[in-house]
Amino acid sequence: MFNKVLIANRGEIAVRIIRACRELGIKTLAVYSEADKESLHVKFADGAICIGSARAVDSYLNMINLISTMEVADAEAMHPGYGFLAENAAFAEACEKCGIKFIGPSSAIIKLMGNKVQAKKLAEGVKVPVLQWSNAPIETETEAVEVAKKIGFPVLLKASSGGGGRGMKLVHTQAAMASSFHMARREAITSFGDGEVFIEKYCELPRHVEIQIIADDAGNVVHLGERECSIQRRHQKIIEESPSPAVDAKLRQKMGEAAVRLAKAIGYTNAGTVEFLLDKDKKFYFMEMNPRIQVEHPVTEMVTGIDIVKEQIKIAATKKMRLRQRNIKMEGHSIECRVNAEDPVTFVPSAGKITELVLPGGPGVRVDTAIYCGCTISPHYDSLLAKIIVYADTREAAITKMSMALGEFHLKGIKTNVPLLIKIMKNHDFIAGKIDIDFLSRFT
Repeated sequence: MFNKVLIANRGEIAVRIIRACRELGIKTLAVYSEADKESLHVKFADGAICIGSARAVDSYLNMINLISTMEVADAEAMHPGYGFLAENAAFAEACEKCGIKFIGPSSAIIKLMGNKVQAKKLAEGVKVPVLQWSNAPIETETEAVEVAKKIGFPVLLKASSGGGGRGMKLVHTQAAMASSFHMARREAITSFGDGEVFIEKYCELPRHVEIQIIADDAGNVVHLGERECSIQRRHQKIIEESPSPAVDAKLRQKMGEAAVRLAKAIGYTNAGTVEFLLDKDKKFYFMEMNPRIQVEHPVTEMVTGIDIVKEQIKIAATKKMRLRQRNIKMEGHSIECRVNAEDPVTFVPSAGKITELVLPGGPGVRVDTAIYCGCTISPHYDSLLAKIIVYADTREAAITKMSMALGEFHLKGIKTNVPLLIKIMKNHDFIAGKIDIDFLSRFT
């Protein structure tokens, strides 16, 4: 096992990793920007080093500073968490060249799955269902029109690199293709430095359902069931749950086997997530693979009893895992709500000092957070303040428990989206499980 792990991240995920390391008897080293000097992950870690100014590009995204800190601190491994450099193949490769264990898949796998065109071709090659698409990048406006006519409007223009909805345009008609094509390419270049785009058939009102997988260096791969992630705003997830109200045991087995098949085909190691669209006829289609821990991993932990972060660390250290598919069971129901620092109506980000704070508790309630009374929320980073996670025997009971937990959450000094989350828990369609990726646009 490792003696010391550097955590190349901040906020709640840094605290989460510190706790997992502590349980495994591993010392932790936190890194922080000047804006995060008083952050909880800095206080909790065994040591902490400042790596730059408040701007992420000068600190949490500064690969040279992070690698140098590793060498000075004599840490053996680095956990990237999610966001920042977690899916940066160049960063993972730099760690490998410096003899630092990157807790995640290899740089080659990150690079391979980071390109959606390559990923879709790989999925097709192992008979994982994909939506009809262009089968290659689109080079010109004329080509885009011809491909779209062949597939049939409406279609999606999508950037080959990156995510979060950037570089993605819904095109309903041939007349709209010209402007959409050039806008998608410009946005992709600005966001990811790569203007490559492709075309995919538009799936109307699908669900976003993902499969958690874990793999070791010996070729063993297991899946931990699915997560429903359809409640989104601008492609950013807000509420997740496991299991999905739309997935039964037979469909879960099919989706799980498809995810495992893809992971084995590419020699994947460590934790990862295979994301699918699920249409109204319960047909699923591969979207992409995320080679890292997900924000919403706690709901899977709650229903399986498996600590995914600890599994990540153990696999990175020993190259093997003890998990076997026959021993993995999903029991009960778990829901996660992301509490964000933003106005619940306008969604304008909110920053400032937290002057009062009461967190919910009780049986079956978990709060993953790095906030505390008196801390200052910086405008420089993601708006996520906390994740409230509940567990109960049934989905109905989990919704009731989440409503209670959200009602107990009390914070003053900045605005949060808690009022919106409370309203969603009371919505009849949500309670009935009638949700899709456009749910929030209709709800608000």
